[in-house]
Amino acid sequence: MSEFFVYASGMKSIDAYFDLYHQFRWHVPAQFNIADVCCGRWAKDATTANAVAIITDDGEGNTTHTSYAQLQAQANALSHALQAAGVQRGDRVAIVLPQCEATAAAHMAIYQLGAVAMPLSILFGPDALEYRLQDSGAVAAIVDDSVADTVRALLPQCPALTHLWTVSQTGAVTVAFQPKMLQNAPLMRSSDNAFDCVKTRPDDPAVLIYTSGTTGPAKGALVPHRALIGNLTGFVASQNWFGFGAGEKCKTVFWSPADWAWTGGLMDALLPSLYFGKPIVSCRARFSADLAFELMQRHAVTHTFLFPTALKAMMKAYPQPREHFKLHLQGMMSAGESVGETVYDWCENALGIRVNEMFGQTEINYIVGNSSRWPARAGSMGRGYPGHRVAVIDEAGNVCPPKVAGDVAVNRYDIHGDPDPVFFLGYWKREQATTDKYTGDWCRTGDLATQDEDGYLWYQGRADDMFKAAGYRIGPSEVENCLLKHPLVANAVVVPKPDAQRGAVVKAFVVLVAGAVGSEALIAELQTHVRGKLAPYEYPKDIEFIDALPMTTTGKVQRKVLRELEEQRAKSLS
Repeated sequence: MSEFFVYASGMKSIDAYFDLYHQFRWHVPAQFNIADVCCGRWAKDATTANAVAIITDDGEGNTTHTSYAQLQAQANALSHALQAAGVQRGDRVAIVLPQCEATAAAHMAIYQLGAVAMPLSILFGPDALEYRLQDSGAVAAIVDDSVADTVRALLPQCPALTHLWTVSQTGAVTVAFQPKMLQNAPLMRSSDNAFDCVKTRPDDPAVLIYTSGTTGPAKGALVPHRALIGNLTGFVASQNWFGFGAGEKCKTVFWSPADWAWTGGLMDALLPSLYFGKPIVSCRARFSADLAFELMQRHAVTHTFLFPTALKAMMKAYPQPREHFKLHLQGMMSAGESVGETVYDWCENALGIRVNEMFGQTEINYIVGNSSRWPARAGSMGRGYPGHRVAVIDEAGNVCPPKVAGDVAVNRYDIHGDPDPVFFLGYWKREQATTDKYTGDWCRTGDLATQDEDGYLWYQGRADDMFKAAGYRIGPSEVENCLLKHPLVANAVVVPKPDAQRGAVVKAFVVLVAGAVGSEALIAELQTHVRGKLAPYEYPKDIEFIDALPMTTTGKVQRKVLRELEEQRAKSLS
């Protein structure tokens, strides 16, 4: 499970990357449970039991610390409660909680019971919650009190959901057995008897995560316990993180605003941090640039995962952040969208750290990225992390020649012919969708890129985001990044605007920095700005200023929403 650390520690050059990549071999044990490796083993060891697992910050500077022993005690209590409620191995249990220690305890409790955790965002409305609870057949739910009434109202529409636990911000828990009246049950804070972790196999399901659904109805991706193993090479490389073991003296602290209800927050932040025995900061307060820098300063955060949208906001708020905050950053990962040259340069010059972009999906997470351990190339997605056979393929499933665009794909088997543990098991109750995800042994991501001779991938956009304008193929990210270089632009999205003569023209939706005012003069200035830096056909023929971009709950821009808006406008004028 951990043999890659030997190889990683000796990685110093571009040649060493190839050595590591070709020498690396997966080791997947016969039995593997996420709860055991992320909490149980640390809690059982007297030398690590009192090491800090979760640092809870309320956003105002009030902080509490939860040790691995305390986290395990909370997990044990909840496992017993779930078991008493009849939750069985393989049953789905919904977790509708923010970043907090109860979330971590709930995950550990469900995994060690052999059940399947289904994390859901507290930002979901009733329709989104009802769809996922019904589709998954969840039998129990552990929810934040802010959404308890919403979930409780859905019980009649979700017949399988018979048990509901409500968690307050103080950690107190109320349990409801449908259709009985509510009754108090202080579960999370009790120190219940020990609970024997179920001996799960690596292929047993652990998590059911619904995709964000920007291109259609959300699908549940069923993720096995072994997927965590598949994530680890990317986490080590992208975070420059080689310390191992709870309680070790190296001052390593992780924080990310990524919601633990999503793959980025759960599989790229919470679980890897606990796996390595390191503390992770949790904060349920709403993200802001000020809060981000204050948290990193207050807790001496050394490693972080920040979405491009968050980095853009931080860059605009504090062009020179080290003049205002004392930072201790050693490793930074970003994902979700391309960081772009502007933000990349700001991280290196203003934060003093090279951001390591990472690419993956809920179905096959943490497969490509950059690392401070091998030369990064600005604007590149990076290269396949050790253990993952990544290529750019055409429609027939053939590997594309260097610098020819195609679909980023990952093979079920690594270069040695061994199964890659990072793969999901399939889409919940959607066999055809699972089949359609593959071309032979290649799992398609739906993201377009080119790959150079050294294995670096260069993002071109989502297959459904690319468009043609006047016969030219347009990748929106390049135009968006160019607009972002203008000092008055906080964020931008580019979509096609239907045009009778040219098929489509480039349309930009622009969010300005605070205090800036949109005008015809500014539109002309932005058009000239882009025209002077990119090809003439790429500049936005139309620019519209808006207050905020439509986002998914994972922080990704919903280009589809704006694209459909333009299509509707065109139809109304025809």
